Amino acid sequence: MADRMTKQRAAQRAGPSAGSPAGPRAVRERVREFALALPGAWEDFPWEQCVVKVHRKIFVFLDREEGDSPPGITVKLTGPEAHAHAMAVPGAVPTGYGLGRAGWVTVPLGGPGAPPAELLCDWVEESYRTVAPKRTVALLDAERPPPPGT
Repeated sequence: MADRMTKQRAAQRAGPSAGSPAGPRAVRERVREFALALPGAWEDFPWEQCVVKVHRKIFVFLDREEGDSPPGITVKLTGPEAHAHAMAVPGAVPTGYGLGRAGWVTVPLGGPGAPPAELLCDWVEESYRTVAPKRTVALLDAERPPPPGT
């Protein structure tokens, strides 16, 4: 069972067209599906915005496309390397409302230099591991080992 779940998550992370460019909406949907496949994850819509939570804590905001702006995601990256990498993406900013001080980063999904879905899924998993209870993270680790550096 755990092996099957690991393969499903790997397929979701890579997506159907790994290596080929995908539009921002397709990338957003891939990231959403990946996040919802994590143990204990569920979707909610506070403030009329899509978020994914684990144990009542948000670990990813999924922004909608607004006007000329592509959709984006917001994740909590407390590891210095991942945080710096995310902030190097063109258009990435520390999240407003004081969340940026706690490591939250908003990353656009479109435009030049936009990160691929696989990298975004890695950041979603890091955010999940940061906010989820240890026993829930242990369920994920039982399926597959944590990524290097976590």
